[in-house]
Amino acid sequence: MDHDALFGFPPITRLHQDRTRKIHTILNPDTPPQPSGLGIAADYSLAHHALEGAESAARSQERDTFDWYTATPHAGAATNSTPTVLGPRVIVTPDLTDLPRSPISETPYYVLGPGTEPAPGPLRTLAADAFATADATGFGSLLAAHAVVVVLLRTKQLGQTLDSWTITRLPGSVFLDHVADPAVLGRDLIHEAGHNWLNDALTATGSKIDDRGEFHSPWKQSMRPAFGFLHACWAFPLTMIYTARALEHTEGNVRRFLAAYLDQQRAQLATTAADHPHALELVSNEDLRERLATVHQQALTL
Repeated sequence: MDHDALFGFPPITRLHQDRTRKIHTILNPDTPPQPSGLGIAADYSLAHHALEGAESAARSQERDTFDWYTATPHAGAATNSTPTVLGPRVIVTPDLTDLPRSPISETPYYVLGPGTEPAPGPLRTLAADAFATADATGFGSLLAAHAVVVVLLRTKQLGQTLDSWTITRLPGSVFLDHVADPAVLGRDLIHEAGHNWLNDALTATGSKIDDRGEFHSPWKQSMRPAFGFLHACWAFPLTMIYTARALEHTEGNVRRFLAAYLDQQRAQLATTAADHPHALELVSNEDLRERLATVHQQALTL
């Protein structure tokens, strides 16, 4: 299965269309939904920012901000976007002290709003180059639909621990530390976009993962519920496939870094080979189950 076919999952497209229409109706029931021109997946991601921002403004009684979100269901993305080979992306670098924590997320997050400004030029270029690298290695369709808003966090040195995450309330958004290399950022974009893809796929197919079963996760060095285990056994193999391809176009310290990463992942993934088929039995949708199995098996052969 080629990657366009792998990531182009019709139930996800329908989910994006239906959910976006519902959010736009909630935000402004008197105005027919207007596409942004950025694409279905982008509108879906941006609508969640507008909804989250409107809810927060309503709770804090910030009427002007609330009105901005209800009148701006695309969260101002058209004026804050950065051109990439995958279409316009929103690349931001907010002050980390301004990232809120709340009951909606265990990790800090950022919501686009009237005060949003694009990231500085060099970081927008870094992100655009990372999208190009990912696209050249076959992951363009994944990132086009599931990495619309890129929140760049801390600047780190190659070899330091890079933290990244997503939150379910803001699908299509990714939060990442970064080093000054697009191949490394491309890897982490794919990892987090993979989580967004799987969350959407599970929702779109109505798949409820029974968490009574637990499986050993080599990445957490602990027993993990099936949901987390399956997420890891999808997102890490995606980065392995990407890294194996990206190595052909890297050199020096970055090549050594990525090669060491791939070696580490090979060893860790091998320990999941026996458990993964049993975890897949908990996924009710056959098409989704086959896609998860395909990526896991492909990564095992690297």
